[in-house]
Amino acid sequence: MNDNQIVLPIGPQHPSLDEPGSFHITLEGEKVINAVIGVGYNHRGLEKACESKNYIQNLYIIERVCGICSHAHSTAYCMAVEELAGVTVPPRAEYIRVIVAELERLHSHLLWLGVACHEIGFDTMFMYSWRDREKVLDVLAAFGGNRVNYGVNTLGGVRRDLDETILELIVKTLDTLEEEIKLFIDIAMTETTLINRLKGVGKLSREDAIHYGAVGPVARAAGIAHDMRVYEPYGAYREIPVNVITDTHADVYGRTLVRMLETQESIRIIRHCLKSIPDGDITMKVPRRIPAGEVIVRVEAPRGEDVHYLRSNGTDILDRIRVRAPTEANWHGMKHMLEGGYLADVPITIAAIDPCYSCTDRAIVVRSQENTNVMDWKQLRHMSVDYYKKQGIDFAACKL
Repeated sequence: MNDNQIVLPIGPQHPSLDEPGSFHITLEGEKVINAVIGVGYNHRGLEKACESKNYIQNLYIIERVCGICSHAHSTAYCMAVEELAGVTVPPRAEYIRVIVAELERLHSHLLWLGVACHEIGFDTMFMYSWRDREKVLDVLAAFGGNRVNYGVNTLGGVRRDLDETILELIVKTLDTLEEEIKLFIDIAMTETTLINRLKGVGKLSREDAIHYGAVGPVARAAGIAHDMRVYEPYGAYREIPVNVITDTHADVYGRTLVRMLETQESIRIIRHCLKSIPDGDITMKVPRRIPAGEVIVRVEAPRGEDVHYLRSNGTDILDRIRVRAPTEANWHGMKHMLEGGYLADVPITIAAIDPCYSCTDRAIVVRSQENTNVMDWKQLRHMSVDYYKKQGIDFAACKL
């Protein structure tokens, strides 16, 4: 550092973010020349907790990995268990899962729009978008019983069927939202103040997005047409045409356009499902004991590709689960997006990946009477290898 540089610590407790994250921003004047991203303050031990409970109990834990992507996580988990068990989910249940997934995408993108506008001082749009988000939450609450963790998925299908009252509510809500979202998109495309504030901020080119492994709207805003609903379709998405929304701005403005246009696409998908949903059962019986095996399932959460790895051992207790949430993938490019920008752009650049800390953080803290140690990945791996050696399994030969 020289005399013209200062280090500004942001977090882990600060007013602009509800969850804990630490950022050490090195400034030269107002320009960011270095950024150190610190996560790991919010580890809840969900994966380890799943190793001591049965498959149905774990469904409640997995649904709470993230409050905004709860249905995406429970869908991925159910698909993994169903594949290992050799169970085919009824077509009607697959369509209901898609309807709830797209309602969740609407809820997530409208929430993000409000937060992003608040970060740049556009509080009028914040109020409008959150007003309309409430309409989506009302539908989800009427159907699932909760505003956030809807509890719709179960192993083998879904818990609840769509009755006429819910169908009418969905159609009425979509009619209202469609008009409001047209207004939001028009503002995003024509409001010069908004465009000038977001264009060129948080740049992540197509090449850099590929290099850092970006997913979801962050990648699609850089021209990468990667969407698991199309790239590797699952469930009813195998039968439903999905248009992948992309943009080439490769900045915060591009991510805004992608999310806004995706809300329109979600409305179209839901309408298609309501017209095409087949009759029949909504669930299939899944055995209590799941055959031994391992599986990786990928679904498209509102923030991007959500990966679940599950390993079973032939009992009613799973052996291992690993959740790679989309935020965990998008954090890798954050340093690159911040550097070269300005201090005033830091909040909106961070917000533009729609970060979720609780579904990202991975840390082990060991406390004793003498001291407190934070275990890094290497130490944790050695401890895990020694633990499984005692169980008769040797993973020491596995290459990272």
